[in-house]
Order: sequence, then structure tokens, then C-alpha cells
Amino acid sequence: MSEHRRKPPQPQGGGRAAARRGQSGSSSGRRAAPRGATGSPSGSYGPEDEEREYGSRAEARRAAQRSGGGRRRAAEPGRGGRRGAPGGSTGPGRGRAAAPGKKRLIDYPRHDKDGWYRWVPSWRLVSGLCIAFFGCLVGAAGLAYAMVSVPVIDESATAQNNVYYWSDNSRMVATGGDRNRQSVNLSQIPKAMRNAVISQENKTFYSDSGIDPKGIARAVFNMAKGGDTQGGSTITQQYVKNAMLNDQSQTVSRKVKEIFVSIKVGAEEPKDKILEGYLNSAYYGRGAYGIQAAARAYFNVDAVDLNPGQCAFLSAVLKGATYYDPAGSISIDPSATPDANKKRAHSQMQDTLDKMVEYGHLSQQERAKYPELPKVKNPQSNAQLGGQIGYLVRLAKSSVVRSGVVSEQQLEKGGYSIYTTFDKKKVDELEKAVQKVYKERIDPKKRPDTDTHVQFGGASIDTATGAIKAIYGGEDATKHFTNNADVTGAQVGSTFKPFVLAAAMKWGVRDPDLGEVQAQDERTVVSPKSLYSGKNNLKINNYDGSIWENEKGEQWRQENDGKKNATAGSPPDFKIDLREAMRESINSAFVQLGMDVGLDKVKESAIDAGLLEDSLAGSGYPSFSIGVSDPSAIRMAGAYATFADSGKQREPYSVTKVSNKDGTIYTHKVEEKQAFTAKVADNVTDVLKTVVDKGTGTNAQLPGREVAGKTGTTDGNKSAWFVGYTPQLSTAISMYRYPDDETIKDRKFLEMYGTGDETKIHGASFPSTIWQDYMSEAVKGLKVEKFPKPEPIGEVLNDAPSPTPTPSPSPSASETEESSPSPSPSPSETETSPSPPAPTQTCGVIDWNCDDGNDGGNGPGGNGPGGSDGSESPSPSASETEEGGNNGNSRGNTIWGANG
Repeated sequence: MSEHRRKPPQPQGGGRAAARRGQSGSSSGRRAAPRGATGSPSGSYGPEDEEREYGSRAEARRAAQRSGGGRRRAAEPGRGGRRGAPGGSTGPGRGRAAAPGKKRLIDYPRHDKDGWYRWVPSWRLVSGLCIAFFGCLVGAAGLAYAMVSVPVIDESATAQNNVYYWSDNSRMVATGGDRNRQSVNLSQIPKAMRNAVISQENKTFYSDSGIDPKGIARAVFNMAKGGDTQGGSTITQQYVKNAMLNDQSQTVSRKVKEIFVSIKVGAEEPKDKILEGYLNSAYYGRGAYGIQAAARAYFNVDAVDLNPGQCAFLSAVLKGATYYDPAGSISIDPSATPDANKKRAHSQMQDTLDKMVEYGHLSQQERAKYPELPKVKNPQSNAQLGGQIGYLVRLAKSSVVRSGVVSEQQLEKGGYSIYTTFDKKKVDELEKAVQKVYKERIDPKKRPDTDTHVQFGGASIDTATGAIKAIYGGEDATKHFTNNADVTGAQVGSTFKPFVLAAAMKWGVRDPDLGEVQAQDERTVVSPKSLYSGKNNLKINNYDGSIWENEKGEQWRQENDGKKNATAGSPPDFKIDLREAMRESINSAFVQLGMDVGLDKVKESAIDAGLLEDSLAGSGYPSFSIGVSDPSAIRMAGAYATFADSGKQREPYSVTKVSNKDGTIYTHKVEEKQAFTAKVADNVTDVLKTVVDKGTGTNAQLPGREVAGKTGTTDGNKSAWFVGYTPQLSTAISMYRYPDDETIKDRKFLEMYGTGDETKIHGASFPSTIWQDYMSEAVKGLKVEKFPKPEPIGEVLNDAPSPTPTPSPSPSASETEESSPSPSPSPSETETSPSPPAPTQTCGVIDWNCDDGNDGGNGPGGNGPGGSDGSESPSPSASETEEGGNNGNSRGNTIWGANG
């Protein structure tokens, strides 16, 4: 090392050099100085000495640190320093103040400051604490986010009902759920509705994370001021609040939970799903939850049909229906008057439209179409299921389930829109017509023995489609459960005769000279001009002329209404053509005609027309032709509609379509079949016109319109009917007495002698009156049409003079004189017959063939085997009732039958 770098020896008195060269054991606790510091020969200058010198400095520093010092070390004895220190020396050296102690991890209070300076945190401490605080927040948030999962949507947010609509698509009633909601898929929500909500509520919806930091800050600020936490909610947050948390409270805890769930939902759920859920869960006022219910509540349209103006209005209503519903809500807030609400709604709607244009969701030209509030319908309360509504809903519900598209369990969960065929005006008019009779003629208090338990049923069907336009199910669906338009068990009487005539003109009568098998193919089509005996108490023959007998060998004698012979005929057989027989409702002629055609063909004719097979009872007995069966009013109206439309048969139906959140899932398709040729059907109609023009149905005339129809009354005067139609509408009305009390055991149909202060109830009385009152209103607005002119049909039978209505031979003298118990037309044998006792001496050996006299009887399949338009005969014996089945009191079929 060069000479000039040598340092002269320093005095031992003090100073830095002295401190560095201090001897070990000094008061400072420093280690012994290197050899070069002593001036010994071994410490001569050189590279080695220089290296050891530098090493000694580092060692000295480390030693000082270990001893509690620092860069500022205490002065050694005898050395000076910059500052005096307690107990220190005042030598010429530059000594430092002694350290207060060992340095801490967090230097607070500060060790190197005195007085109040010690309590002022350093910038390092402040920044460290801030970083730690925010780090903890981030960590906590991350942990919370990891622990939060997307909640299951609350049941109350998805609870739906089923909504039923009238034929004009106006709302009838909502049933099946606690809330008026029918969820729809996003595809069923117009883009204008989606854009309106996004433009007004959350323009960054498709790009944000599910929350709005600025909005949240604003909410926190409001809370800090003592206000609530409203504000700052994105669409995602509102969806979470409405559908997942189901909590509308404005609390900090709820808001915090909402934020974390919203972030999670925003990250994991598709935006379209969130928007769909929000629009389906939001409340729009008027009891409407979800966009579909709102569209119906305000505009009576489906959500998919909303226009941009309506969408902008509904987005405004989302801010609070109390203050934006044009109808007003002064019951909630006096300031929410209709005028004030209209102004608020209009302003908000226009602002929404402007924003839609600004954000590119709507063209200026389209926006200009909606300068005013859309026309909003008046609020309507939920109709109850009382009155006729309950019957209509049950009928439509059974139709939906029958379609197989929706099960009964699925339907109970709600969410379906069911569009019916029911015409509200016609339903109201039919109910008014029935109530008029109740009010004016039926008085249970005045005539308890005759006017109690009087019931009516009715159905009206469009002849061109089969659509059920109206029904009358009873007094009130909440008081009287059975739907009288559907299942009653009331026999139809002579209203069944048109099916006998149709069978005779479709298949014809069998050749009496041929065997049974061959005769099925060899038939003669019957003309309405054919002659048949209208004699009262007529003995009924088989098609081949032999006397009909049952399994016990008992014969059948058929009575007419009032036990009268046909007025148009001449003695002794009182032959009458079938048109006149229908006009006068002559039982004997149609019972014998049914036997000639074959009861199997009569049954087939009724089924072809639209009646259900399981409602056709007693088809093995002659009385089958005069109405011992018990079809429903709906089915009778539908079957007559087949004649009205020239033989085209269509199934009665009550539902046109069903939709849910996915859109339309069922649409009824009208299917028709040609049950009868136009020639057959039009001839039946022409004959039934005679009944209304100048027969038993004159009460049903509609001035200026053509009407065809038939009256019917059953045995024992236990039911009465009128079924008639115009070219466009077919309607059936029934009347009967039946206890509406399930606590009564062995309930049965009651006689109607004296009911309504009438001697006897016929189809020509109250039923035809109700029919006329209803149809007078129902056909208003319909074009006046005429029935098709019928073509001539068939051959005129039995027009040659003959003592009997059929070519069958009369019983021989020997047969008459036989004393065997076998059936015989002789009075003496009738009186001594071992069969059940006859009620009159004019009856044959079977007493229940005299019980007819009306359009039904107390025989097989119902309340009696014989029917006509009126009879006073007694009820059948127990054995006969068992033969006949259920007496018409316990049938369980519906209009749809076993196969729906």
C-alpha cells in the first residue's frame, strides 16, 4: 500500500478511530481491535492488514447491534460526542446518545423520538396498517365469495296459478296458486320489454359483474346519514332479492348478503336466465307477479304480444304500482290519485323510450308511435269459483287432463294458461233464463212437496265446430257440486226419437220374410212418409211380425202420452206417418219402428251422432227407442248439432289451447266425421222443424229464424227435456227433481206432478221456455240462415190398408185360447199372468210396459223401460229395477266417457 495512505496513530483518548480500535472488554462491549490497530510489527501495512481492517469494521458493527446499539453508539469513556449522554464523557470525541432498548416489530410508540413525537406514527406504519386492513378485507371477501353458493329459487317466487280465459281471450279466473303468476320463457318476452327494463334499470346489465359499486357506495352513504339502504340495485340484485332471498327489507345484513349472492349469480348464471327470472318474479301491481300476468292485468294480451309502448309502461310500473298504475291507489296513499299516477307513468314511460333510442334499442321512427300512455283496462278482482264459473273451470280442467298433455298433478302446480270456448255473454244469458223460471214459477216455500229439489241443466254448442259456448251446471258451484250439464242420470225421453228415425233412414227396416242373419243385409230405407200405428197400448212385434217377449215370456204393450191414440190416424190401428208421429211424440210408432230397424242399429245411430255408449242403457228392450238412456246435456246438444250440420259429427270440446312458460303446448284440432249422409241428416232436421212449427215444441219458436227440436218427458214425470237447434247453435235443456243432499241415503229422482204449479211437467213447458229465452239472446248478431232443403229419401212403408202396422200375422184362435201361462194379447190372460201385477187392466202381461206413457220408463236401463211425453204410471218393482240397472240415479260417466 502506498505511503500516503497510511494513517498516523490516533491518540487513545476517543473519537471514531479510537472506538474502532478499542480494546476488548471496553465499556462499549466491542470486540478486541485487529492486530493492525496496535502498532505491533505484525500489524505492518500490507494487503493482509487492509483486509483484516475492513473485516474488523463489520465485526464491530455487528457487535454493536448485538449489544443493543445501532448506528448511533454510546460514546466510550474519555471520548467526546455530538451530544452529551447521561453518564457519558465530555472528551473531544463525537459520541452519540445511548439507545433506549431493543427495537420492536411495530415501532410504536417510536423508540427514537422524545415527548409527543413518540406518539406520531411513521408513514411506514400508517401505510403498512392500511395495506394490512385492505388485505384482510380482500381476504375476507374472497373467503365469503368462496363460501357463498347460488341459492335455490324461493318457492314463493315461482308459485304460479292457472288462468282460464273466455273465448274472446279475456280473463275468466285464476286458480290453483297463491299468486297470480304464469312464468314464460325469455323467447315469449318481447325484446322491447327486455330492452325497456335494461335501459331504465341497468344499462350495463350484460357487461357488469352483477353489482354496481357506485350504487353500493351511494347506498352505504345513505345508510351513514341515517337513511335506508335503497339504491344501487342492478337487475341481478333485484332478481336475487325477489327470487332467491325473498326478502324486501332494507337492512345492512340483507344488503351485504344480496351483494355477495349477486356477484356469485352474476358470475355463474347466464345473463339471459337472470333477466328471464327477474321479469317473471317482479311485482307489477294489480296482484300480478311476472310479465305474463302483468300483460293480462293491464292490457288483456299475452306477454309475447306487447308493443314497445306497453313495454315501456310496464317497466315504469316496476318502480312501484302504487304511484304508476293509472287507475290510482288512493286507498294506499291519498297522493296516488289516477291523475297524478297517469302523469308519473307517462313521464317515466317517455323517459324509458328515449333511453331505448339513446342506447340503440329502438328506432326514432318506432319511438314516435307512442307519444301517449297506452290504453289500460280497468282493474278486476279475482273471480271466485262460485256461480257458473266453478262448473266451467271443472269442465275445462277435465278436458285439459283428458288431452294427455298435462297430468292432474302438473296442473295443480300451476303455471298454465287455459283458453276455453265459453262465451261469457251466452253463459250469462243461459243463467238468466234459468233463474227467471226459478224466480217466477218455482216456490219451495209455497209448495214444499212439489217444488223442492228442482234442478236444471243446460248446454249450448256451436254446430260448425263442436265448441261448447255455454253451460248451466246448477245454482252455484260452491253449493251444488254436480255439474248438471254433464253428469246427472236424468233420462232423455222422447228427445231420443230422432236417432231412431235416423237409423231407419240410414240402414232401413229388415225384410220380415227373411231370417235374422239374411235380414240384416236385406233392408228397405224408410221415408218420413211411412205409416206406423199410433195406437195406444200397442202390442209390440219383432221385425218378422212375431210378438216380442222377454226371457220370461212376457209381452210388451206400449202406451202413448196420456194413453191417447194418435189424433192424425184412423181406427182401428190409427196409422200415422213418421213426421206426424214425431210432431205428436207418439211412442207406439217409434217403438215399433225401432224393432223393425233393430235396436242395435238404433244404438249405433245414437253413437254415430255423438252420444257415449256407456250412457245408452236398456238397448235390449223395446223402450230403448223412447229414451230410457241418460246422456248429458252436452252430449245431447252435440248429437243434435250433427243433424244441424248435415250429418257432420264433431266431438264437443271446451278448451282451444293450453300454454305455459314454453309457449303453446296444446291446441285443439277440430276433427269431423260424416256420421250420416246429408240426405239422412237433412230429412231428420226437416221432420224436427215440424215439431217446433206446429207440434209439441211451439214454445221454442224464434221469430224470423228456422228452429228444429224435440220435447221429451220420462216415466213418472221425473225428467223433462227440450233439445233444439238453429243452423248455427244447438242447445239442450233438462229439468228434474233430485235431492242435492249427500246425507240422504238411496236418493232417487222425484216426480214433478204439480211442480211449478203445473199439473204435469213436459219438455214443452219449462225446458222449452228456458230454451227460447236463452236462444233469443244467443243468436243475436248471428246471420239468419235456413236449413238445407232435404232430398227425398226412402220408400213409403205400410201405406196399404192393414189392420196391423206390420205384416206380421195375427195370433191364431188356438193361440188365443191357450190356457198356458205364456204371453197372449187376450185380456183374460193378461189378468191371470203370473208376472208382476199390472197397474191397469189395459196392460199386457208385463206391468212395466204400461208404466211408460212418457218418454222414459221404469224398465231396463233407467227409471222405466217405456217412455213417452207423459205418464202417470207407478215406479217398477224391485226385481224390475234390478233388471233395468241403476234407475238413472247413479251413473258415473262424464261427457267424455270412459275413453275421454
